Amino acid sequence: MNFWRVFLFTLLLVALAACSEQPKPEDTFAAYMDAWDQGEYGEMYNLLSDRSKAGITKEEFTKLYTTIYEEIVMENLKVTYELSKEEQEYDKESNPVFDFDVTMDTIGGKINFSHKAELVYDEGEETDRWAMKWSHSMVFPEMEEGETAQVDTVSPERGEIYDVNGEGLAVKGPVQEVGIVPGVMENEEELKKRLSEILGLSVEEINQKLNQSWVKDDLFVPLAMVADTDKERLDAILNGDLPRGYQVNSGKKARVYPLGEAAAHLTGYVGSITAEELEERDGEGYSSTDRIGKSGLELVYEEQLRGTPGFKVSITKKAEEAENIVLTEKPVENGKDLTLTIEKSVQETVYKEMKDDSGTAAAINPTTGEVKALVSTPAYDPNALSLGLSSEGPTLNKFTKTYSPGSTFKPITASIGLETGTIQPEKEMVIKGETFKAKAGYSVTRVPSAAVDTQVDLHDALVRSDNIYFARKIVKIGVDSFQKQARQFGFNEDLPFPYSIQKSQVANENTIGNESLLAATGYGQGEVEMSSLHLAMTYTPFVTGGTLLKPTLLADEETGQAWHKNVISQETASLITERLKAVVHDAAGTAYKPVVEGLNIAGKTGSAELKKAGEEAGQVNGWFVAWNTDSENLLVSMMIEDAKDGSHEVVPKVKNVLDQLR
Repeated sequence: MNFWRVFLFTLLLVALAACSEQPKPEDTFAAYMDAWDQGEYGEMYNLLSDRSKAGITKEEFTKLYTTIYEEIVMENLKVTYELSKEEQEYDKESNPVFDFDVTMDTIGGKINFSHKAELVYDEGEETDRWAMKWSHSMVFPEMEEGETAQVDTVSPERGEIYDVNGEGLAVKGPVQEVGIVPGVMENEEELKKRLSEILGLSVEEINQKLNQSWVKDDLFVPLAMVADTDKERLDAILNGDLPRGYQVNSGKKARVYPLGEAAAHLTGYVGSITAEELEERDGEGYSSTDRIGKSGLELVYEEQLRGTPGFKVSITKKAEEAENIVLTEKPVENGKDLTLTIEKSVQETVYKEMKDDSGTAAAINPTTGEVKALVSTPAYDPNALSLGLSSEGPTLNKFTKTYSPGSTFKPITASIGLETGTIQPEKEMVIKGETFKAKAGYSVTRVPSAAVDTQVDLHDALVRSDNIYFARKIVKIGVDSFQKQARQFGFNEDLPFPYSIQKSQVANENTIGNESLLAATGYGQGEVEMSSLHLAMTYTPFVTGGTLLKPTLLADEETGQAWHKNVISQETASLITERLKAVVHDAAGTAYKPVVEGLNIAGKTGSAELKKAGEEAGQVNGWFVAWNTDSENLLVSMMIEDAKDGSHEVVPKVKNVLDQLR
């Protein structure tokens, strides 16, 4: 009897164990969904039914998910489900179905869907199991076998740049597309050579375009775009008696720069994105076919001008007549237009005066701080670079750099001297001869025109630009006091301006190192370095009555903003202004010639000599800063490099600008 009880009990235990080890469809379903949630595609494949595996290999399965998710830039995948808490029983012939939900972020936005998973019972040689019945609809419900997901990018329209009056500086404008139809070429080598010279392309580059795989004899092969404003280049093509075979197509539009070289360094240009730029901007939605700001405002305001691309994530239907099914879509946002304080007429007039020289200039409204022109010469053709007509990089942008300001710095020294009480305007300094030898061992030399009087007051010192007067006065002011006051003029500070411009300085280190250097600082030499724009801004306190204005570039920005308040008193501002008027209108003034009738201006000349160690003489950069004292709406700061006659080469240029624009 005991034997049978033990035997029956053992059978019961075996039966219970067998029941507890029976596979459950819920377990397979949960394991599959969890593997999907974790991105373990190989584990998912292992849970598929034998019949499903017969239709797709593990490698194909894994690649399908990986490729689709990479294409749509999938992130934050979440696969969720709920199972009944009640015990369910299934026979081998049943096909249990469970609901699940999927959410994911993609480049085109969020995708959500709900779907059903069906399981089947697979009987194997070694083990039986519940397995997933899989089809392409498990990836996305709308997907069928042979289909995939794709992303279509909608490129934004680039914002345009306008001057303060709505004149285009960087806009989408008409261009002519120049190319070749291979089958009708006559005198092939001569045609390529002539087009190479006109378009700035090498013959090798032209051959590369003609040797593309799609090219046929009767097809037009584009070589380059030429702006409608590029009359010289277009005339050379259309009226240059070229051999047959070229073709010019109108009706095209592209990014063009109507002011050309006159505003080249200001606007910059756009070009095809490089591999390095693409890597640097990874994750910002750029593609290898995009164009991007390369320099100037095109680069500074790239984000605003470019806009935001639109993306459409779709299922590509295999049936030719069927439309793709859109899963999610992010609408395109076109770039924003920029309207600047720059004025086309001012920009072009300043450039015209400088185009044959090497130098820099800034023009501002000294009562509002609005920047009206920024010029650097020699310039380059931004249209040629943007349209692919030149592979040469742009020339150096000089208005972003700093230079020794020479005697244009003297009004700053004078202002600090007046504010500290070191300079009494009517008090005369005795100066004999052209050279002053200080007890500290250094010497200061006057320009010959300043050595006409031995009794020199502030008026004489500014009108004749007397180095000795300002050298001795700054030494009396002292290093600490001078540097403290100079900071009020914005030295050693970033210029509050969107365009990156080097800081101006009064010394290379934290302080002016010795008395000799301090003396040279007084007349704008030594280690003083200023940009043309900052120099222009330091003259605004003379117009505003003491406030150093912040330069503004965007038309919708508040004007008349203070960079530093109460830099000098109204009395000092008026006093300096009257003496700077005399620099121009007094016959002894350094800016007296040429006389322009009816033009009332105030200003200061400067000739900065750049001597290297051991040299007796060096390159001279000529400066002139001046403003119209009648309208007080235009001030020009201009520097010409290697000016043989110093500031005397610059004075007529600035006067011409002020005369033409009054």
